[in-house]
Amino acid sequence: RRSDDFTVAMETVTAWAWGPLSFLTFLAFLRHHPTRYILQLLVSLGQLYGDVLYFATEARAGWAHSDPQPLYFWGYFVGLNGLWVLVPGALLADACSHLATAQRA
Repeated sequence: RRSDDFTVAMETVTAWAWGPLSFLTFLAFLRHHPTRYILQLLVSLGQLYGDVLYFATEARAGWAHSDPQPLYFWGYFVGLNGLWVLVPGALLADACSHLATAQRA
């Protein structure tokens, strides 16, 4: 039952916080608004935090919800879910770079 509670809580945060923040980030990016990199940093950190919780929860469960076949595990579970780590990671690095440049100026 705990994993269901965790999933519901996590997805509630995703729906009510990260969804609207992602939309605001998109609008800020389109309008070249000064807050776009701050929003990008927040949304990327939130996504990465969710990814860590997702993978850590599955690891603690002994990979019980993942198909043990190598192609499925490495191709789908690690590969495709890994994109949800790589893209926000790249966006986080980009935001940090722009914010550091702004602080130096």
